[in-house]
Amino acid sequence: MALSKLENLYRQVILDHSSHPHHHGTLGDSSKKIEMNNPTCGDVIELQVDIQDDIIKDIAFSGSGCSISTASASMMTDAVIGKSVAEAEELAEAFSQLVQGNEVPDDEKLGDASMLKNVSKFPARIKCATLAWKALEKAVENDGQGTAGQLHC
Repeated sequence: MALSKLENLYRQVILDHSSHPHHHGTLGDSSKKIEMNNPTCGDVIELQVDIQDDIIKDIAFSGSGCSISTASASMMTDAVIGKSVAEAEELAEAFSQLVQGNEVPDDEKLGDASMLKNVSKFPARIKCATLAWKALEKAVENDGQGTAGQLHC
């Protein structure tokens, strides 16, 4: 596939996740909940995670953000449902490395989120892309219930 067609496909997938985000809303029950924001651009996310027996059974997000932030949150939720907390943390670290321009082995484990690797070319957008993933990392920590924070990089 020609590079321009591949880039167009990636753009379409990102736009689809942004326009029709997966797992957007709230959970009736969640074991972890966190609100975070990116003060540099105004993105805000509230993330709810239902963890049972160390497995992410369900996840949902709400808030407001740019298309990259929303698409990334949608992609993140798809990638971590059914994963153990440790696996989700590994995916979050891999994603962080990916959008910083570092080589990530097995980046296909990130699912659609691997399509955001070109964010590394736009340093101001890295915080937008990583907000949901950083919220996930905070939420799965032992003190993740009811916490709030800002994204600092």
